[in-house]
Amino acid sequence: MAYVPLALVLAGMAAYTVLAGADFGAGLWTLLAAGPGSHAVAIREHARHAMGPVWEANHVWLIFVLVVCWTGYPVAFGSISSTLAAPLLIAAIGIVFRGAAYALRGVADTSRPAEYLFALSSILTPFALATAVGAIALGRVPVGNARGNPVTSWLNPGSVLIGVLAVAFSAYLAAVYLAADTTRSTQRSLLPAFRRRALIAGVTSGALALAGLLVMRNSGLDLTRGAALVFVVISGAAGLGTLALCWRSAFGLARLTAALAVTAVVAGWAAAQAPRLLPGMTVTQAAAGRSTLIALLIAVAVGAVILIPSLALLFTLYLRGHLDTPEHHSPEITAFGDDTPALAPGGAAAPAPGDASVPASASVTHGDASVRARARTRGGAAIVGLVGGSGLLILTNSAWTHALGVLLLVLCAVSVFSLAAPSPRAD
Repeated sequence: MAYVPLALVLAGMAAYTVLAGADFGAGLWTLLAAGPGSHAVAIREHARHAMGPVWEANHVWLIFVLVVCWTGYPVAFGSISSTLAAPLLIAAIGIVFRGAAYALRGVADTSRPAEYLFALSSILTPFALATAVGAIALGRVPVGNARGNPVTSWLNPGSVLIGVLAVAFSAYLAAVYLAADTTRSTQRSLLPAFRRRALIAGVTSGALALAGLLVMRNSGLDLTRGAALVFVVISGAAGLGTLALCWRSAFGLARLTAALAVTAVVAGWAAAQAPRLLPGMTVTQAAAGRSTLIALLIAVAVGAVILIPSLALLFTLYLRGHLDTPEHHSPEITAFGDDTPALAPGGAAAPAPGDASVPASASVTHGDASVRARARTRGGAAIVGLVGGSGLLILTNSAWTHALGVLLLVLCAVSVFSLAAPSPRAD
């Protein structure tokens, strides 16, 4: 009975890694496809459109993992969340900013600050979450409230490598999924680009995974024996199969083998760590009382009756193309909003900045410089608020410093929202 909630947690982690991980990877590809060229714009639009129907639903699995973990293993969850407050806070901030940037990007449409915020958050979030997983896997989270080091518990070579590997896995999954999506969309011309990205990301992920085996073994987590080794072999075989399928442009099956390769990594970690949950605490010792576990399993079963069919319907509609409704935008849209000429008093079209009657230096250069200055100010305020607020909340204990930390985080949020919003046109 004590292991059943853990099995549910691992299943939720695998689902979150495979589904939300691909969404995070799509953000990385939008960052690497920077530039005003039509090909780069097409890549960013395809990644954004492919995520549209499912990106919010994928976070259901993270909520599921957290709820099952704190209900089924309350002492362990308290130890983890207190020692690893920093990476978990960073991941939470990244998820919030990423969602806000995605939504604002849909309204502001071509706001480049929103795109950059979305892409950077898509890298930071899986990295932070994976370093927290690495800290647990390497036994750096002792039992007790904030007993572990708040910095070195997750910022160490092994945990950082796992964070980098998570980002690489996300890019790998996203490239394979996006390549598959090009075969049923109007973006077939992008298939070679995403095929190339899938191959590069697959080779990179495999190399990092092999390096990770050595680092994990030296750090106290041996994945080269027993059941863990079986899952490692399965992951490697699925990864090689995915590369072969991508080479042949068989992306429908490649999507399944890529998911299997990543899922096997999660299973291998669990097999290598069992029966230890935290140092000095086994899964059986960490489990809540029998009545709590029974109530938890009943609640999960009841929720699954609603959740599983709903998600199955969503993904079925998505994969069959029934949710493919590409957005159409006016070609006059520019980097800072609608460029349609404004009406002057009396209903006549106002002179465009490029007209001979309006000096270019006065209407364009001055406006662009003003926009850049405001963006730098807001960006600086966001960084100060994020770093200062997080530091005060994590590293201090007094009430007034916590209050100041909350205010700084509010400043960060306000600055980010204003930064991601479309900039007004200069008059």
